[in-house]
Amino acid sequence: MITRRKFLKRLGQLFIGGIALGGYSVGIEPMRLRVQNYNLTPPRWPADLRLKVAALADIHACRPWMSPERIRYIVEATNALEPDIIVLLGDYSTGHPWVTEYVHSKDWSKALTGLNAPLGTHAIMGNHDWWEDRAAQRRGAGPVFGHVALQRAGIPVYENHAARLEKDGRPFWLAGLGDQLALLPYRRYGRSAWQGADDLYGTLNKITDDAPVILMAHEPDIFPRIPDRVSLTLAGHTHGGQVRMFGYSPVVPSRYRNRYAYGHIIEHDADMGLLPRHMVVSGGLGNSIMPVRLGVPPEIVVLNLGGTET
Repeated sequence: MITRRKFLKRLGQLFIGGIALGGYSVGIEPMRLRVQNYNLTPPRWPADLRLKVAALADIHACRPWMSPERIRYIVEATNALEPDIIVLLGDYSTGHPWVTEYVHSKDWSKALTGLNAPLGTHAIMGNHDWWEDRAAQRRGAGPVFGHVALQRAGIPVYENHAARLEKDGRPFWLAGLGDQLALLPYRRYGRSAWQGADDLYGTLNKITDDAPVILMAHEPDIFPRIPDRVSLTLAGHTHGGQVRMFGYSPVVPSRYRNRYAYGHIIEHDADMGLLPRHMVVSGGLGNSIMPVRLGVPPEIVVLNLGGTET
């Protein structure tokens, strides 16, 4: 039987532990940075076509969590990995009000110009890039200010676009979708439901040969619609749930919940005669809704394609 003294002692320990855990999840883990590596050769990707991709997602620029100085630090860390190509998976604008200062698009885009890879840096936009642009919401169309800022900084933005690239004389396609949650359901703008800016089939129709395809899509929820013609889908948006313990995230901004919360996801449609489809969902770098991370620190995703069996 536990005594009153022991009960109060344990209660005090739980209270102190809760404060310590809360302080870590707000003040320490959101400022960490790790490199998450994936080595794979997905279907339709030639085993002898080796490509190193660095993916940055969900920067959510703001002070104190994601200042231009911290973005430049992440840029330097990414360059040090010596990727062949760098992709930016959307959400450069902040996604919560817990800030000491908002960071203008000209400042975060300038910080990203330091990214350096032989095959360049390529970007798509995310839902917060659309939601924070009131002018775009009013007119019901882009480009949003983040799109313009990246283009002015010399970084191409893929809005339902595909480009044919080459590595060591071997071709592949990089495609990027418009955001799936772009337009908010504001009745004063004549919208009663969410409207996306994405056009999956229009984008894939721009691919004109049988070279392998990498698809950038900010939200992972489109994955069930992506055909096995695409070798690999890259997504962000979920932040891994921002709180993730033992492979489970209590809250995930996805209609599929933990199915597409984080990591390397493989879905098999063998009964339909289709090849397995592969997607990697980044845990992202910044914070949304609340500046909290626990069990899923900010990360640079590195994909080493080719040379391995999957």
